[in-house]
Amino acid sequence: MDWQRYTLLGGIAAVVLALIFQWNEFKEERAPAVDRETVVRGDAPTLPQGQEKDAQAETNSDVPQLQSEAEQPQVDNGEQRQLISVTTDVFELLIDPRGGDIVKVALRDFDQELNTPDRPMILLNRTRGHTYIAQSGLIGPNGTDSSAGRPLFESEATEYALSEGKDTLTVDLTLRQEDANITKRYTFNRGDYLVDISYLVDNTSGEEWSAAMFGQIKRDSQEPPVDTGIGMSPFLGAAIRTADENYFKQDFEEIAEEPTRETIEGGWVAMVQHYFLSAWVPPQDEQNTFELRELSGDLFRMGFTATPVTVAAGTQGELSASFYAGPKDVIRLEQISPYLDLTVDYGWLWWIAKPLFRVLNFIQEHIVSNWGWAIVLLTLFIKALLYPLSSAGLKSMARMRKFAPQMKKLQEQNKGNRQKLAEETMKLYRREKINPMGGCFPILLQMPVFIALYWMLNETVELRHAPWILWIHDLSTKDPFFILPVLMGATMWFMQRLNPQPTDPTQARIMQLMPVMMTFFFLWFPAGLVLYWLANNVISIAQTWFINKQVEAGKV
Repeated sequence: MDWQRYTLLGGIAAVVLALIFQWNEFKEERAPAVDRETVVRGDAPTLPQGQEKDAQAETNSDVPQLQSEAEQPQVDNGEQRQLISVTTDVFELLIDPRGGDIVKVALRDFDQELNTPDRPMILLNRTRGHTYIAQSGLIGPNGTDSSAGRPLFESEATEYALSEGKDTLTVDLTLRQEDANITKRYTFNRGDYLVDISYLVDNTSGEEWSAAMFGQIKRDSQEPPVDTGIGMSPFLGAAIRTADENYFKQDFEEIAEEPTRETIEGGWVAMVQHYFLSAWVPPQDEQNTFELRELSGDLFRMGFTATPVTVAAGTQGELSASFYAGPKDVIRLEQISPYLDLTVDYGWLWWIAKPLFRVLNFIQEHIVSNWGWAIVLLTLFIKALLYPLSSAGLKSMARMRKFAPQMKKLQEQNKGNRQKLAEETMKLYRREKINPMGGCFPILLQMPVFIALYWMLNETVELRHAPWILWIHDLSTKDPFFILPVLMGATMWFMQRLNPQPTDPTQARIMQLMPVMMTFFFLWFPAGLVLYWLANNVISIAQTWFINKQVEAGKV
C-alpha cells in the first residue's frame, strides 16, 4: 500500500537526518582549537611527530641574498626581549624587536567564532605549532639582515595604542650602527588594514651606504579552521602578479614542486585564504623581484626584494613598502595596487561577479541593511533583468505542458512506428508554434550569471557572521537546522511540477530524484548560497506560473 511505502521513506529520512545531526556534533566537538599564544623566537616550536621544523629553518637562512652582497658580520642572536604590543581600532598586533617582524595580527572587527567579541580573528601568529609571520629587513653591502642573524631593535615603549581623536599611530624601532642610525617606522591609520613600513637611514659615515629592502610572508602549510561545506574548497596559498598574468597563484604543493621567481615593475605578493589575506606591496614605480619557494621544515617564503637604494655620506635616505593584513575587501584592494583585488577569487567569470558584488553592496548599504535580504533583492533584480531571455523558454515549456496530452495520444497511436510519430509530432509543433528547443538557448545565456553569483557569494567576506532572520545567525556557514535546504528542495520539486514531464520513464524518475539529491548536497552549503538558490526557485515558480496561466488562456 502507498501509505506503507511513504511511512518507510519517512522513517528512512528521519534516520538519515538524525545521523547528519550526530555527524555535525561529532565534527564540532573535535574541531581543533585556535592557539592564541604567541611565542618569542627563542621558544622551540613543536609540531606533531613527523612534522618537526628543521633547526636551520628557525635560524635566518631564509633571508634573501643579493648577488652583490658582501659577507655580513655575525649578529648577536640573544633572545632577551619583550614583544611590542600595538593596538588600533582594527588591529591587535605584536612586533618582535628581533628583526622588527610582525609575529601576530588579530582583527578586532572580526570574531574568531560567532558571538565571541573577546576573541578577535587571528590572521597571523607564531605559536608552538604554527608559523605565519610578516618579516622585513635590509640586505646588501650595508644591510642589517643576513643569514648570520637579524638585528635587535630598541623602542621607547613596549605598548602602543591609537588614541581617541587621533587618526595615525607611529611606532619607531631604532638601531644604531657604526655606519648609520636606522629607524624602522610602522605607521598605522585609523580604519585601515594597510600598514606603512619605512626604514629611515641616517648615514653618519664618510662613505656611501647601500642596501635593498625585502619583505616576506613566512608560513607553514597548516590550513585555517573553516566551515565551507561539501563541494566548497577555498584556495589556500600564495599569489603574485607576473609579467604574463595579472593573478598567478600557487598552493603550497605547487610551490614545493616548482618555485617561482619574477621581476616586474610594481607588483605585490599575497598569502590568500578564505575571506582574508596578507600581502606585501613594494614601491610601485620600481623594479621588484618576487619569489615563492619552500624553505625547510614545512615553511614557505612568499616575498619581494626591492631595488637597492644608495645614501650618500652624511645624508639621509628612506626605503619603504606597505603590508596589508585583513579581509578581502574588493574596493580597498583595488585602491592599494593594480590587480590586488583579484585575490578575491571569483574565477574566470570575475568580470560578471564584480559588478554583481557592487549591486549587492549597494542594496545592503542603501536599501535593506541586511545581507540576507540583500541577497534576496539581488536575486530578484537579476531575474527581472534576465526575464526577456527566460520568458521565451518559459513560454515554450508552457506550450509543451499544455499540449502534453495530445503528444501522449500521438505516442499511443503511433506505438512501434518511430518515423510516423516523428512526423506527427513535428506537425503538432508547427501547428501550435511549439519550439522544443526554445527554452535551451535563453537558459544557457543565464548560466554564466548564476555561476558568477554563486562564486561571488562564496568569496564575500561581508557574509561571514552576518545574520539574516530568526535562526540564521551566520550566512557564511550551513543552516544549523537545515530548514533552508529542505525548503530549497521543496521549491525545486514544486517547480518541476509546473514544467512538462519527460515522456521517457527513466528520465522522469531521474528528474523526480533531483530535488532529493540537491537537498542532500545543500545541507552543508553556506546559508547565504542556499538562500540565493531558494530565492531563485521561488521567483522562477512565480514566473513559470504566470506564463503558464497566460498560455492556457491563449494570451501568448
